[in-house]
Amino acid sequence: MKLNILVTAGDGIGPEVTNEAVEVMKTVAQMGGHTLEFNARRIGGTAIINDGTPLPEDTLKAALDSDAVLLGAVGGNEFNSLAPDKRPEAGLLAIRSALGGFANLRPAFAFKELAVNSPLRPEIIDGADILFVRELLGGLYFGKPREWNRTTGEAWNTMRYTKDEVARVARIAFQLAQKRRKKLTSVDKANVLEVSQLWRDTVIEVAKEFPDVALEHQYVDAMAMHLMNRPKEFDVVLTENLFGDILSDESGVITGSIGMLPSATIGGKVNLYEPIHGSAPDIAGKGLANPLGAILTGALVLRHSGGLEAEAAAIEKAVRKALELGFRTPDLARANPQGFPVLSTKEMGAKVRELLTAGK
Repeated sequence: MKLNILVTAGDGIGPEVTNEAVEVMKTVAQMGGHTLEFNARRIGGTAIINDGTPLPEDTLKAALDSDAVLLGAVGGNEFNSLAPDKRPEAGLLAIRSALGGFANLRPAFAFKELAVNSPLRPEIIDGADILFVRELLGGLYFGKPREWNRTTGEAWNTMRYTKDEVARVARIAFQLAQKRRKKLTSVDKANVLEVSQLWRDTVIEVAKEFPDVALEHQYVDAMAMHLMNRPKEFDVVLTENLFGDILSDESGVITGSIGMLPSATIGGKVNLYEPIHGSAPDIAGKGLANPLGAILTGALVLRHSGGLEAEAAAIEKAVRKALELGFRTPDLARANPQGFPVLSTKEMGAKVRELLTAGK
């Protein structure tokens, strides 16, 4: 197997965590006799500084010519004064749109080893295993018109979906539910928003194609509460763009840190992969960042773009083993009564590689 992967490490801690993901992927590929080719391009703030745009043309071309794109994170406080379409995040939205991936898969599962890091009681999160399927190319993030009129002191965004856009992401969610526990929770705000009424009606219609999957509906505000008091009851959670962004980030309390959460965006020309955490500029360059979300994202690259299930599972096993042995990064050691060793970004990446080769 040969896989051509574009790496857009981005800003802040992005380069640090992405480097560890790449090294882990190289290790597991070598063990399995596979060839991974990594090419680097700029995106986000670093691209603004060096190229004058958050998404340079050569980055986009390289992305479209690749088998997969691995992204770190984008953003920085120094860019906050720019117009929204000039900020680093505009590059992320643009590459998502160009690649065409409309289904963002965000797994959130409880590590019993990290239960002490969660503000939730262990009995609430133990066994929680949720897969968020977030629609990624519609809703408020892409709808037009959108404007901030500084003269009048007004701003507006447009939440918009078509039936076809909802149906295609719903089908992916139902298909994934069929491979899991055969339960799908669709999240909306149908008691207030016409867009959500379209969303709910369309999901109900698509559900007829999947009679083996149990469908339920939750309002987004209720779902935010249920994730905190009964997360084990959910399997696949289907959401529109904004709701999914917020709820999947909230699920970081289940894992013990947002630094543990990977994601994959599928359905388009080229799949895009990224940990869901931000660029965390306050800790960039200090070796404090948790690389495990990026490393687990690397496992998703191998699984969804390379079909390398054994290699992906080996990475996930090595990550879990590192946690079982007590190794922690600073974000995981805030509650550390056992006095577990606290590793830097590079040290944690090296530990995962060590456990990978030891488990061969």
